[in-house]
Amino acid sequence: MRIAIDVRLTHYTSGGISAYERALATKMPALDLDNEYLLLHSRKAKKALPAPANTRRVSCWTPAHHRLERWILAGEILPHRPRLLHIPDFIPPQSVGWRTIITIHDLTFLHYPEFLTADSRRFYNRQIESAVQRADAILADSEATRKDILKLLSVPPEKVSTVHLAQDARFTPQEETRIEAMRSQLELPHDYILFVGTFEPRKNVNGLLDAYAQLRSRHSGTPPLILAGNPGWLFDETLALVERLDLGDTVRFLESFPTEDLPALYSGASVFVLPSHYEGFGLPVLEAMACGTVCVIANRASLPEIAGEAALRCDPNDTDSIVDSLERALADSALRTDLRERGFARAREFNWEKCCNKTLAVYRSVLAD
Repeated sequence: MRIAIDVRLTHYTSGGISAYERALATKMPALDLDNEYLLLHSRKAKKALPAPANTRRVSCWTPAHHRLERWILAGEILPHRPRLLHIPDFIPPQSVGWRTIITIHDLTFLHYPEFLTADSRRFYNRQIESAVQRADAILADSEATRKDILKLLSVPPEKVSTVHLAQDARFTPQEETRIEAMRSQLELPHDYILFVGTFEPRKNVNGLLDAYAQLRSRHSGTPPLILAGNPGWLFDETLALVERLDLGDTVRFLESFPTEDLPALYSGASVFVLPSHYEGFGLPVLEAMACGTVCVIANRASLPEIAGEAALRCDPNDTDSIVDSLERALADSALRTDLRERGFARAREFNWEKCCNKTLAVYRSVLAD
């Protein structure tokens, strides 16, 4: 049978969903050699993703998240006649004879509409109800997201499966020489607090900055705060807050940070912090734990589910709570040692082979109906 997987987003971004698409493209065909896999690339992508021999590239003109994607992409797929189509970014085209599986990573736009632009809210709100109705099966990154889908979209429980994502194997503690080379290149100090993600309201970057300013007022030797990622909506307000809090000398944004250098950046950090208001999975937490970095996370949505007992938790709406958790993570050496070992153990529970095997089981179930 012919199975198509949409991997167009890998051309546009390097975030969590792109990592997921790359894993599906490279690992799913190897698990299912009896079938042929079509990998739907953006026509602008110069290189195909490395994949087994039972794959074939299909170059698509339709951009990801185009307002007419539902109909145009269907027309591009139709000549290839797949039996099953997997859309890892939840917006499926109109089905023309194939079965459809979608992955929903989070429902931020329903939970926290104030964290998106008006255009984004309109786009996602128009798409989601139709998407869940047209899909033959739905994958959710976490049990928290699965519960949201059932509650907010009234989807039958048997239609939704929780399939956890995973960190890439390259996220391991790095050798000190590589860490030092990274520090030297970026002119980073030996100790620093790290955030990885888009600089946007959902990630609670401004709340983190408020907490960091308070932490510095308590402890003059507080390490600098390093934020690696890409600017998102309202980033100008974040920059203005940095200036207002007089943090210009101790807060640094590393925009478009190379993904290949992330393991060293995690490994060199004193603490990793992700105080998001909402995460559908929170892949950077697993990446940080796999590199041996102590983590502070928000006690919201999927983050406690993913981190388990291997991270300190804070209330993202309470500045004192964030400060207290960072303070403990930096100062308590016994706690740091315990969390580091717990983090290694927790990260080992997640891997792409497990994710892809569970995904393949859903493929086979849908095709058998």
